[in-house]
Amino acid sequence: MAGMSGHSKWSSIKHKKGAADAKRGKLFTKLARAITVAARDGGPDPEGNPALATAVQKARDASMPKENIQRAIDRGSGVGTDAAAIESVLFEGYGPGGAAILVETLTDNRNRTTADVRHAFTKHHGNLGEPGSVAWIFEKRGVVVVDGERYDEDDLIVAIDAGAEDVREDGGQLRVICEPADLQAVREALEGAGVQVESADLAMEPKNSILVKGSEAEWLLRLVDALEEHDDVNAVHANFDVPQEIIEKFAAA
Repeated sequence: MAGMSGHSKWSSIKHKKGAADAKRGKLFTKLARAITVAARDGGPDPEGNPALATAVQKARDASMPKENIQRAIDRGSGVGTDAAAIESVLFEGYGPGGAAILVETLTDNRNRTTADVRHAFTKHHGNLGEPGSVAWIFEKRGVVVVDGERYDEDDLIVAIDAGAEDVREDGGQLRVICEPADLQAVREALEGAGVQVESADLAMEPKNSILVKGSEAEWLLRLVDALEEHDDVNAVHANFDVPQEIIEKFAAA
């Protein structure tokens, strides 16, 4: 099975630990920035702008107030504009054990962000690569995640008519994969059938994954954690699996 099961298991453990609440302010800042850039690049109407529709839905899922969402859209569409200063910069590199890592950032200071991302890689036994070095390992997909303990694949049949191409079991979660343009339709079909959706997002899905074990796996989790914590980092994609016991040890630390 392709995918980053280690990473999604780990995300769900971190989520259960309630780390999300403590970082809500920081999360809102990141979500608002993503909305602003999506509105700037594709227009302020979510109907005709899938990236904006996804960013707004993510903000709603995080209980971000409506007025914050509207303010971020306005900022992107030039109302009292500082949106022009934010640029989207993609970093590519390798973590411990040879895991490919793709880091999406939204920044108003490319030099600072580059230095910070490079430092995170170096400090955690990884190295930043050249543009194009790992991007080919990933493809952009829509991914809807549901709880694999509550639902099985039969419950998700409705998603196929809406454009879903694959369902992958992944560390207690079911990941429904589709074309980016079909993401909203797939989510709505599942919700319409009474399936509770944990998240729906555009993600860079790896075409293959590698198993990383031992101390390398621990360094790798620390690296991804450090990157995800950074204010300018919007998303981290990687192609690793790590053993469950290492994830649990890491989450308990």
